[in-house]
Amino acid sequence: MQERNTPRDAAATLAALGLRPLSARSVVASVLLGTHPPRLSAAALVELCGRFGITGGTTRVALSRMVSAGELAAEDGHYRLIGEGLLFRQRAQDDALDPPAQSWTGNWHMAVVVSSGRAAAERVELRRAFANARFAQWREGVWLRPDNLGRNLVLPTDAPVRWLEAEPDDDPAALAGELWDLGGWSARGEALLAAGPEAPGDLVASQPEWAAAVFTAAAATLRHLRTDPLLPEALLPAGWPSDRLRARYARYLKAIQRLVQHLSAA
Repeated sequence: MQERNTPRDAAATLAALGLRPLSARSVVASVLLGTHPPRLSAAALVELCGRFGITGGTTRVALSRMVSAGELAAEDGHYRLIGEGLLFRQRAQDDALDPPAQSWTGNWHMAVVVSSGRAAAERVELRRAFANARFAQWREGVWLRPDNLGRNLVLPTDAPVRWLEAEPDDDPAALAGELWDLGGWSARGEALLAAGPEAPGDLVASQPEWAAAVFTAAAATLRHLRTDPLLPEALLPAGWPSDRLRARYARYLKAIQRLVQHLSAA
């Protein structure tokens, strides 16, 4: 396959994915989320954003605002992620790329919210916690998922939830299809695979527009993987693309990390 790395190819890649170039904040957050530990020099972040056509002044304003918002800490010419929201996102991102392998017993975890008198913000927090743990809402206040991930869930300490183990009477694959839009997820995954570059190439030597397109495609792939329901294979449609997406993202990440290392050493 011929490597694509021209500005025209970059624009075509973004258009095919239905994506726009990332903002300065998105570039900074994305690269730090993929860096362990999540700390990079200001110079490297400014240079990286420059490959997206973002001026140094705009990047420095974004960094300052992220510091003010408690998302970053500035130290010795470097910036480090400290915001709990972003750090939680990094942990969720790592889990999405390396999901736990656990056999499925055929049982499902069921969580029933037993109190309805909670404030709107508390209800939103509870829904977010269930969604982050790959649970789906079956009925109002009733959340389900197969037990292949364990009960990997962080709930508010006072959450009024009662836990049960359940086994569907009818076809569990049909239940999974009712709870998650498996066809839609698979179709979006296939679209990302078809439109994005199979091999990112050398981003250090490529034109800035191509590096930005690969970075944006990587971010889109990762966002999609974070919504993978991580179901047992027996419940998935044929041709489920999650493993191919993870392999594609791993290639993107390797190329991006090489670029970041180059910028950090410059």
